[in-house]
Amino acid sequence: MLLLRLLAESGHDVHVVPTASALEFVGRPTWEALAGHRVSTDVWTNAAEVEHVHLGRSIELAVIAPATADLLARLAHGRADDLLTATMLTVTCPVLVAPAMHTEMWRHPATRANVALLRERGIHVLDPDSGRLAGTDSGEGRLPEPSAIAAAALALVGEGAVATTSSAHQPDREGAHDLAGVRAVVSAGGTREPLDPVRFLGNRSSGRQGLAVADALAARGADVTLVAAHVEVPLDGPSRAGAPEHRVVHVSTALDLERAMTDLAPACDVVVMAAAVADYRPATAGAAKLKKSGADLTLTLVENPDVLAGLVGRRHPGQIVVGFAAETGDAQRDAAAHGRAKAVRKGADLLAVNVVGESAGFGDVPNAVVVLDAAGEEVGRADGSKIDVAWGLVDLIVGRRGR
Repeated sequence: MLLLRLLAESGHDVHVVPTASALEFVGRPTWEALAGHRVSTDVWTNAAEVEHVHLGRSIELAVIAPATADLLARLAHGRADDLLTATMLTVTCPVLVAPAMHTEMWRHPATRANVALLRERGIHVLDPDSGRLAGTDSGEGRLPEPSAIAAAALALVGEGAVATTSSAHQPDREGAHDLAGVRAVVSAGGTREPLDPVRFLGNRSSGRQGLAVADALAARGADVTLVAAHVEVPLDGPSRAGAPEHRVVHVSTALDLERAMTDLAPACDVVVMAAAVADYRPATAGAAKLKKSGADLTLTLVENPDVLAGLVGRRHPGQIVVGFAAETGDAQRDAAAHGRAKAVRKGADLLAVNVVGESAGFGDVPNAVVVLDAAGEEVGRADGSKIDVAWGLVDLIVGRRGR
């Protein structure tokens, strides 16, 4: 439904052709109300209009999202057993397909062969994202975000990327490039501190929030460099089709990230530290894989530099430095109190504080942040998808630059 809204708000007349299974999730009246057109699933309804031929000849773009393993198979083999597949045999316009299924189904040789065949025929098939699937499963096979699908779709009809977010943070057309000429550097993902050539100390960061911030800044006109530690999402390729492109600097450890950010920050107007930086690293990293010895292993850790505090201390006049703080409560303080203390200690212009855990904050889940200033006072909040949070934070950055 969000994809339909994004395409409609871009000025397009959208017709919905669901499968019978799709109506188990969203009913026919809802689709008709949102699209403003009659919805059918079979070729026998209003047969006199020969709807599948009419649609196939008239549409300028076909988007199938989500595309199940069954639908990919039917498309690949030319089946025409419902209105959707019959229509797809008549279209001559660009076709974009966004698969979604469990990891095992996506990786099955039959599915891979069907995808390869569709791509050979000129159909644009997005790679699915990795993240939360049905039930408690997680892995490759998740439907890409509606904003990414919409951007890829509009790129196929020559309209380029469209900045999308929740209605609460959707900028008007005139303000869409209010960061034109601004140079920004954004860090994303989790650092990895090697124990030996095989193992490392890491964290749960997926890099999604940092990438969303980089996309939101670029959509508002900023010239963005992305410093990417370990991220779980592709930075380019089919699933990013139509999304903003960034210069990317790849890093691994906290020391790598510190060097990259220190080198890039002086030339930037906005610095965003969204990466999850390891607080400690092993004092020494083994040159060979550590073997089991039958006894407990003791590791000596040394503290990593405070990258955000260093950037704050070296900022130049007019530069805005933004940090993220992933917090949990403990016996001494709740997460909010830890966030306020950290905001004062770090001194960043803005600090986005979020409560995290195994199923909160990190990964492909909704996020919610409270944004504090250098005095620890709340100046804003943002919640929703990662892109919703990113747009809310960029709104605050724009407001801070306007002072």
